[in-house]
Amino acid sequence: MMTPRSILMRRVLGALDASPSRIPVLLGGSGSGRTTLLHQLRDRVGRTSAQHIDVERIATTPERFLRAIVASSPFPVSEGSPAGPRAAFDTTLSFFARARSAGSETATFFLDEFLELRTFESFPGLRQVLHDLVDALGSSPNRFVLTSRYSARALRLLRDRASRFEVIHMPPLTAEDTLDMLGPAAAPGGPDQMDAHDAEYLGRTVQALADGRPSYVRAIADELTAMREHGGAGSADPISALAALLGPDAHLTKQCAFCYELRLHRARGYGALKAILEILAEEEGLTLTEISQRLQRTPGSTKDYLSWLEDVDLVTSTQKRYSFTDPLLRVWVRLHCRAAAPTDDDLAREVHRYALPRLPPQTEVPKTERHEPDFAMASAGSSSGLIEID
Repeated sequence: MMTPRSILMRRVLGALDASPSRIPVLLGGSGSGRTTLLHQLRDRVGRTSAQHIDVERIATTPERFLRAIVASSPFPVSEGSPAGPRAAFDTTLSFFARARSAGSETATFFLDEFLELRTFESFPGLRQVLHDLVDALGSSPNRFVLTSRYSARALRLLRDRASRFEVIHMPPLTAEDTLDMLGPAAAPGGPDQMDAHDAEYLGRTVQALADGRPSYVRAIADELTAMREHGGAGSADPISALAALLGPDAHLTKQCAFCYELRLHRARGYGALKAILEILAEEEGLTLTEISQRLQRTPGSTKDYLSWLEDVDLVTSTQKRYSFTDPLLRVWVRLHCRAAAPTDDDLAREVHRYALPRLPPQTEVPKTERHEPDFAMASAGSSSGLIEID
């Protein structure tokens, strides 16, 4: 039986394979499964023929946006390094329109949260960024899939440009989908000895409580599993799980707070502030002049940006050199504020880079009295001093 999710996949692939191809625009709230679907589509199309771009992470300045796309692209790049916001954005549009795979085949781009390019509208000559983007994509022979969590903005933007764009609202999970996500414990005859009727009722209950949103379903499923492990099957029910998830500092409380603050924040644009944080993530202890040169903005405007970051305790100035106030936030920016998700190697490298300088020195004791702690035995015989973490 076809599920709404499998039907959605077929619809998007059908739009991409049409001649000429249509441009699916996937709309849905946070946690609705848009990004997951893009990753599945990229795997279907092939990683050498498609590029996934997390616009939200890298929409800082037009120049840095172009640099981030080119650095992670599987497609041959012929564009240069234009100077100025307008020239950089035009070069980006040209790359989207003309890029080809190594075999000269049509390129496919997945632009996740494409409306975040609105950030660029604060730069000179870029008052119509989204209109320029839509016009360029609509006239390109390449293939595109766009996503956004802002349905009203997307519909308003595409109202007069509907000929090639196909708006698709992300469907909620069905009770059957929900039951699959709940796992073996909710299956008839599973560890909880649940019959088919009880399992079906559980699926419908969780689906209703979660409003069919995959991220909420996953959170409830994980909480139910934890409750069963600690108190047995009789202690776990969806309502208690949801209540626990909405407690202070609990998972859904944090997720909802993030979505709330994010939407309020997106009422205005702070791309330049994000660019400065990226610059400081690459190298800390920079002066105002050094930051302004890397940002390609005047010292005066850069000083304003830095004062706004200091005002909310994101950066700190010590002897006129700027650094992150929270060092772990810097690690997060290094890992996640780029076009592609970090690999396991990236995670290991950055965590080691962060942790090793902060490890307390070992107290020197006479060799006859020295006792190695248990956790140090894994590195015996190694002269690197690294702690390996599986």
